[in-house]
Amino acid sequence: MIKVHGYGAVNPQAPVAPIDFERRDVGPKDVKIDILYCGVCHSDIHMVRSEWGPSVYPIVPGHEIVGTVTEVGSEVTKFKVGDLAGVGVFVDSCRECPSCKKGQEQYCDEEMTPTYNGYYRDGVTQTFGGYSSTYVIDEAYTLHIPFTKELERVAPLLCAGITTYSPLRYAGVGKGHKVAVLGLGGLGHMAVKFAASFGAEVTMLSTSPSKEQDAKALGAHHFALSTDPATMDSLKGSFDFILNTVAASHDLNKFLGLLKVEGKMLLVGIPPEAAQVYAATLISKRRSIIGSMIGGIEETQEMLNYCAEHNILSDVEMIDMKDVNEAYERVIKSDVKYRFVIDMKTL
Repeated sequence: MIKVHGYGAVNPQAPVAPIDFERRDVGPKDVKIDILYCGVCHSDIHMVRSEWGPSVYPIVPGHEIVGTVTEVGSEVTKFKVGDLAGVGVFVDSCRECPSCKKGQEQYCDEEMTPTYNGYYRDGVTQTFGGYSSTYVIDEAYTLHIPFTKELERVAPLLCAGITTYSPLRYAGVGKGHKVAVLGLGGLGHMAVKFAASFGAEVTMLSTSPSKEQDAKALGAHHFALSTDPATMDSLKGSFDFILNTVAASHDLNKFLGLLKVEGKMLLVGIPPEAAQVYAATLISKRRSIIGSMIGGIEETQEMLNYCAEHNILSDVEMIDMKDVNEAYERVIKSDVKYRFVIDMKTL
């Protein structure tokens, strides 16, 4: 076993603090990655605090990982020592179900193996995430990083990037479409960048008037204050798609009315409470709601390659490992533009 140093929590009330644990030795198909940067996702907070159901403790968060390959197994063909590599939200799946065979491992019938807060396929060995010095992962679930600089801005692409890229691609968003992005945070800022890059006319919907300048700097063509009744009334029936990134409780019906006939709301945020939707709002215009969760390995690699080709990167604020608990509180207050990334040299 490989001894690893990291940061984690031992119960839902505990702060994220130094912790030592072990990873498996490098197997024939494995690569060992020394972690350079790890993004801080809001889901890290939810899972550290058991807000999405009971978590597996001790828990070491982090699933936006970029690092350098330092060892490869005897049968590895896709990576070599010195390569830059990434790890996203999952590290394995059943590999045999229809979803896995279609390259949609995130929807595995037997559930994907999460990068942390779960167990490997043996059902016994716990997974630990990227708030740590090293990760060992099967090459089939490892991403090539097609960047040579600003790697700290690449890390959030492994979650925030693919979470917004995938539904926009699935929906066929492109030139001639009108897209609204609801919520300007870690997900929302990437959604704006992607939708604009795909050729859509992008409107940012936000409760904060102070975010207008930022939204337009990110590529939004328009800004609309969702708390202004007159503005919302003027936008009824305006959009082909709304990408909804909001993770707080909110009224979906208020925004569904902004969709055109056959318009689609793409849901990627997970509010804590069940939503109530009026059937008439959907039926009257053949509107629909589509949920989406990250992407498979092939699509995530496609996203990374697209980002490298079009110079799309996350906007980040760098932190030292010791400051992660303070960063959590700021994430909850939406006080970050737009993703915290841990410099793992500070571990």
